[in-house]
Amino acid sequence: MTEALGPGHRQRGRPVFGLLDADGWGWAFLKAFFWFIVILFLLGYLPDRAYYFTVNPTIDLGINAVSPVNFCPPENAGLPCPAPPGGVLPWQSSPAQLKLPEARRDGAAVQVGTNLLYIGGSDGKAPSAKVYVTDLFGDGNYAPWRAGPDLPEPRTKAAAVFFSGSIFVAGGDDASGKPTTTMWILTPDAQTGSLGTWKPAADTTGKNDPKLDLKLLEARDGASLAAAADGLFLVGGRNASGPVNTVWKSTIDTKGVLHAWQPTTAGTMPGTRADGLAFLNGNFLYVYGGVDGGSPTTAVWVAQVGKDKDGASQLTAWASNIQSLPAARTNASGFVANQAIYLVGGSDGSKAHTELYWAIPSSNGAITEWKHLSNSDLPAGGLLGSAAAVSGSHAFLIGGQSGNGLTGSTLRTNLAPKPPFFQLGLVGATVPGLKIEGDIGPQLGLLAAAGVGTGNFVILLLIAYLFAHKAQVRAWFYRMRERRRARET
Repeated sequence: MTEALGPGHRQRGRPVFGLLDADGWGWAFLKAFFWFIVILFLLGYLPDRAYYFTVNPTIDLGINAVSPVNFCPPENAGLPCPAPPGGVLPWQSSPAQLKLPEARRDGAAVQVGTNLLYIGGSDGKAPSAKVYVTDLFGDGNYAPWRAGPDLPEPRTKAAAVFFSGSIFVAGGDDASGKPTTTMWILTPDAQTGSLGTWKPAADTTGKNDPKLDLKLLEARDGASLAAAADGLFLVGGRNASGPVNTVWKSTIDTKGVLHAWQPTTAGTMPGTRADGLAFLNGNFLYVYGGVDGGSPTTAVWVAQVGKDKDGASQLTAWASNIQSLPAARTNASGFVANQAIYLVGGSDGSKAHTELYWAIPSSNGAITEWKHLSNSDLPAGGLLGSAAAVSGSHAFLIGGQSGNGLTGSTLRTNLAPKPPFFQLGLVGATVPGLKIEGDIGPQLGLLAAAGVGTGNFVILLLIAYLFAHKAQVRAWFYRMRERRRARET
């Protein structure tokens, strides 16, 4: 007598289009990896996003590498969205109550703590010894100018810089219009904030040591001072005969005393330069703008900063095959911010200009491109002989001469355009956040992260229960379906 075979076990299908064995290690690994990613997403990524959604103005979701859709806040005032690296907002002119007490050009601006000093300059007829001081605020505003400690003598086209707690003013034209060799120092009181009075820098120790005499080796005007970690560089300028190609270094010793000026080990610049700009940016000294033999120039030079045999910083070599300025400029304003170097305004030899150019050097000091945005240009009329200063995320141009004549106004720009508040990319997005400020913001952010993490953990527990009780869950769904059908009939 024969017996019929039972139904037996149901053959499990092969997953992933039949590529894997349902009972094999490959399929087991894929399932484990999937749940590993899900757990990381629920217990790591989402709580992290919840925290930053609370405290940040925007948050990134996914990988937003390419964003064809971008929306920026109106504060960016027409800049491309997103703003290019180094781009600045349009310039704003100061109100009448914040003008200098007298119109000036060819002065110097130096920040000391929360004080900003405008030093010397010319009223268009003669050099001035006046120094004006204002108080800077963190939001880019400042108080009305007041009188500060006057220079010992009138000076215009002097070089000035803040270094090691003191302000240094080098050279410049005197009342007769001739270059000078003077070096003056102003050391504010760190305790009281009092600015004090200017003193000649013949020997800051009072010992009359010629090795410590900071008087310039030769008369200069139109030079630039750049502060290194261990001293000062005096770059170019003009003597009684015209522009020069010299670079001098004054090095500070272990006692904090600057020594007399000495020519740098790299020798002279590739050419003469006066009324230009010189800034240290990383391990490189950049010289751009100004006049060479007698006319404005587009040439840009870069010197690498290394160490001499004594370990002091020195210029080791010059490079002149650098991308030139888009246009020749002299008596322009300039500054360094966020690793970018800027040139603003200036003259081509015939009139003041409005253009702002900037470049972001590479890690090896090279400049491959000077950028320009018309939105970031100065107001109509241009500006030359203005003193530039950077405080926080703002840059200021103080005084100068435009097409309308000498001015005592200040122009201000924001160096940090706001990022897009919404971006939509191919595999990600940037969306607005709450940006709750103050101490409560991080606290609420932590609570939000904890709440999201806890809720997701409960979800994972429910999922685990469902997988561990498949038969009971399937039966429960079956009963619910039958009850619904019974009610419908």
